[in-house]
Amino acid sequence: MNKVKYLRTYRYSEMVHDLTVEFCQQYVLSDLSNLRSLSAERKPDFRTADQMNQAARSGKQNIVEGVNKSTTSNQGVIKLLGVARASIEELLTDYEDFLHQRGFQIYPKTDKRITEFRKLAYKLSSLSNLNDLGEFEEKPRLFGEPEKDANLLLTLCHLLSYLLDKQIKATEDKFIQEGGYSERLARKRREFRGY
Repeated sequence: MNKVKYLRTYRYSEMVHDLTVEFCQQYVLSDLSNLRSLSAERKPDFRTADQMNQAARSGKQNIVEGVNKSTTSNQGVIKLLGVARASIEELLTDYEDFLHQRGFQIYPKTDKRITEFRKLAYKLSSLSNLNDLGEFEEKPRLFGEPEKDANLLLTLCHLLSYLLDKQIKATEDKFIQEGGYSERLARKRREFRGY
């Protein structure tokens, strides 16, 4: 199994990406069956869906790229995780806009539904929910209610952003303590030469 699939940040980003694609198809593009004859007034919805999907994809892909860079450059990892976090923050704003523009409620942090979303996310992102190929056994699903689904994704984005902050901080601490790849190579070279 690819080592990135062991990271909770990756598993959250995979949930966010998969559910964002589904969310956009169901709620943003649902009545845009013929994109060729799309009227000027409906084109913003297509652009919004495209931007949301790209932000979700960017979050996920930058985590993968950052983890794959971890053997050579902590600075590169920090940069890529920062890009992932910025993409998720952009997506988070899109979900807030979706709720606001349609007159839906943004559930407060203390709402029991948010607690349930967090429990669900924790359960789905658990290593015990992965098969031998690192795929989800139980896949995340939308509820079929636009307000609830947007709030679920908003919660997932907040959780992912928090986890990325922790991962960035840990990588920064590692860089401070151990130095970068070049520094480690130079240290090994000096040890090899005996000075």
